[in-house]
Amino acid sequence: MNALGRHILAEIYGCDENILNDKEQIEKIMVDAAIIAGAEVREIAFHKFSPQGVSGVVIISESHLTIHTWPELGYAAVDVFTCGSKVNPWDACNYITEKFHASHITATEVKRGLIENNIKVVNY
Repeated sequence: MNALGRHILAEIYGCDENILNDKEQIEKIMVDAAIIAGAEVREIAFHKFSPQGVSGVVIISESHLTIHTWPELGYAAVDVFTCGSKVNPWDACNYITEKFHASHITATEVKRGLIENNIKVVNY
């Protein structure tokens, strides 16, 4: 079976809390991660919460990168979903982990849109 996309669900721990609470820095890291992975950035939206935390999305031609941070816990939840074979979502995850100065990451890759060869997809 062929997959239409790869979706990395990353739990990033032991991060620098100052970085996780800085909307501009998070936005730059996420956009740079998309570019480093080989993606084409289309739209960007980030929000800083009070008293702390940042959530955001980078829409790419190949799908998206999202983040939700808990600075007080040094934790970030990151999703990187890419379609096609041109973009490597692991490159984005590894870059983000490095830039957050994380102590460790646990991540799962989910194959999305598993399509058997020679099977026509019918929408209902």
